[in-house]
Amino acid sequence: MSKELIRLRDLCMAYDDELVLDHLNLYINDKEFLTLLGPSGCGKSTTLRIIGGFTAPLSGDVLFDGVRINDVPPYKRQINTVFQKYALFPHLNVFENVAFGLRMQRRPDPADPKRKTKLPEEEIRERVLEMLEAVSLKGFENRRTDALSGGQQQRVAIARALVNRPKVLLLDEPLGALDLKLRKDMQIELKRIQQQVGITFIYVTHDQEEALTMSDTIVVMDKGSIQQIGTPEDIYNEPKNAFVADFIGESNIIDGVMVRDKLVQMYGRQFPCLDGGFAENEPVDVVIRPEDIDIVPVEQGQLTGTVTNVTFKGMQYDIIVDFRGFKWLIQTTDHSPVGARIGIKIDPDGIHVMKKSRYSGLYGDYSSFSDEYDELDAAEPEEGGNET
Repeated sequence: MSKELIRLRDLCMAYDDELVLDHLNLYINDKEFLTLLGPSGCGKSTTLRIIGGFTAPLSGDVLFDGVRINDVPPYKRQINTVFQKYALFPHLNVFENVAFGLRMQRRPDPADPKRKTKLPEEEIRERVLEMLEAVSLKGFENRRTDALSGGQQQRVAIARALVNRPKVLLLDEPLGALDLKLRKDMQIELKRIQQQVGITFIYVTHDQEEALTMSDTIVVMDKGSIQQIGTPEDIYNEPKNAFVADFIGESNIIDGVMVRDKLVQMYGRQFPCLDGGFAENEPVDVVIRPEDIDIVPVEQGQLTGTVTNVTFKGMQYDIIVDFRGFKWLIQTTDHSPVGARIGIKIDPDGIHVMKKSRYSGLYGDYSSFSDEYDELDAAEPEEGGNET
């Protein structure tokens, strides 16, 4: 069983009387890769700064290994940070950049415990070379940092943070300055480094793909509050509300009614699903991922709609389909031309039902992707297959 390392208890923070963190509670386990995910202004970077000791909360506690550390300065915490701007020293080579923190350290002199002494040069060299190998920069010791690629510079910053052997590494959107291909490569590299060094990583990003790729646990935040905590699989497949469903991946979010357990109604048609625990005829939000929709001939469809936009994405087509004025996104390898009438089928495990929330009605309509938006007459007869 994982051991709890950090606990944030009832944290509140405000800037200029605007609440940034609203009674946030969270625990983080030892050796866990946890990602704080959310849009700009949601409070994720503020949370990271409070953990690192760079910002003090208005109220609440930060516990490290069960000990309250609110008043402990950053340099005395067993925590290091890597920011988006790596802040490498341009006049020092790779070796000296990584060794910088070690050269600042002092330890009691074995011959005289009252006296502090520098780390031995042999130990510094051993630890720096060990860390450069861990971040795949062996042989780069004498290279100038301004002669390195963006990904290599980032790994130097990570090595410099890890060489001091912290228990926690904080990473505040460190991939933001990299191009797309390098960013994808570094996602895999960061996860490998975390598993190799075996410490806790707390990562901040607004990029849901980064969070899904690297994390053991994802914390989805909005407006200073936690919306959901879970594994990448849980967050993607079982979102708690419309905000999470929309922020993590693409989603069609439709108004529905839970007729009874395992049966939901949309557009006047009833669809088998796997969800239960709702009241009979309770209004709900229904999430259908674009990849879970099958295109079929009109006569076989549970619903029938008109294709309004097609975008080729290499491995798939993104197809926008109009169902009575609400635009759905379908991701498929089958091409359907604009203007085509198509039917769709959705298996029960492709339908996820959520409670209504303050986010209901805000997401899920892909009208802005279409070339034209033709509002269908509300009196038009219902379309689709037979009721189930």
